[in-house]
Amino acid sequence: MRPIQMVDTKRQYEQIKTEVDAAIQEVLDSAAYINGKAVQDFARELSEYLGVKHTIPCANGTDALQIAMMALGLQPGDEVITPSFTYIATTEVVALLKLTPVFVEVDPQTFCMDPEALRKAITPKTKAIVPVHLYGHAAPMEEIMQIAKEHNLYVIEDNAQAIGSDYRFSDGTVKKTGTIGTIGATSFYPSKNLGAYGDGGAIFTNDDALAQQLKMVANHGQQKRYYHEVVGCNSRLDSIQAAILNIKLKKLDAYNAARQSVAAYYNDAFAGNDKITTPYVAPYSTHVYHQYTMLLNGVDRDALVAHLSEHKIPSMIYYPVPGHKQDMFKSFELPAYQLATTDWLTERVISLPVHTEMDAEQLEYITQQVLNFVNR
Repeated sequence: MRPIQMVDTKRQYEQIKTEVDAAIQEVLDSAAYINGKAVQDFARELSEYLGVKHTIPCANGTDALQIAMMALGLQPGDEVITPSFTYIATTEVVALLKLTPVFVEVDPQTFCMDPEALRKAITPKTKAIVPVHLYGHAAPMEEIMQIAKEHNLYVIEDNAQAIGSDYRFSDGTVKKTGTIGTIGATSFYPSKNLGAYGDGGAIFTNDDALAQQLKMVANHGQQKRYYHEVVGCNSRLDSIQAAILNIKLKKLDAYNAARQSVAAYYNDAFAGNDKITTPYVAPYSTHVYHQYTMLLNGVDRDALVAHLSEHKIPSMIYYPVPGHKQDMFKSFELPAYQLATTDWLTERVISLPVHTEMDAEQLEYITQQVLNFVNR
C-alpha cells in the first residue's frame, strides 16, 4: 500500500506532469513573470467557469479578503460579522484593518454560519458579513443575502475551501459559491481543491465599478502607473502559478468528483455507527470535501488521533481553538462570547485524509482502523 497523505500533491502532479512542465517552460520562454498572458488567460477561464463577470487574481487567500474589505471602504470600528469556527485568516484581516470582529454561531450540521445568530448580531455599526463555505459545504447564502439586503450590508464570501461547489436557490437557480455575495474571495494554497504550487488567491465580483476598485487596491492603489489614488497593497498572482492553475482548472470538476467518491466510501463505511456522525449535506449545497470532517460521539479524540498515527494514518483537527478564544483578539475588548455550538464542535470534529489520488486499499485500511478503535 502506498503511504497515506492528508493531501497527496506530489502524486497529483505526476498525473499532469507533462502539461504542467510545458506550461511552466512557456512562461520561462516568454519572460512575462508578472501579470503575463498566463495570468490574463487564467482570470478569464476562471470567470467563465464560475459564471462571474470579474476575477482579480492576487497573491493569496488572506490578501483576497483584505483587498475586498479595503475596496469596500470599511473604516476602523466598523463591525464585520463572521463565524468563530473557521480558519483564523477570515478574522485576522478584520483585526489587521482595525475593524471590529463580531463572532457568531454556526449550524451544528453544516458547520456554516447560522442565519438566526447572524440576524441577532447586527447593530448600527455592522457593515459587512463574511460567511465561510467551510470544509467544502456552502453557507446558507439565500438567507444570508436576504438579511444583508434588509440591513444594507456587504457580503464577502470566504470561498477558500469550496471552489466548484454549487448553491441551489429556492427558485431552482444554481450559482457557484463565491459568486453570490458582493465579493467572493478564494485561496489557491497547494492543498486546496484548486491548488497552485505556491501561494495564490483571487477575488470575484459582478459589479464593474467594484472590480476596478479591487484591481486598484491590489496594485498599489493605482490605475495609471505612478498615480496612486488610494492606499493599496501589492498582491499579485505570478504567471507560473497562473499557468499551473489554468491546467488544473480544467480538471477541477473531476478532482471534486474524486473527493466526493472518497467521502462516499467513508460515509458507507461509517453508516449506522452511533459513535460517528458523517458530514451532512444540505439540500441547497453540493459538497466538494476540501476536508472530510466528521463528529465523534463519546470517543476519546486524542486517543483516536494517536491510534491512527501509530498506524501511519494522518488526521487533523480543523479547528481546535475558535476565533473568539484566540489571544490575538484580547486587545479588542470583545464581549465574553457564549458560543456553545462552536465550543462543542471544536471538541468533537476530526478530519480524515481526502484527496484526488486515494485508492480503495487506502480507504479500506483507514476506515477499518477508525472502526477498530471506536468499536472497542
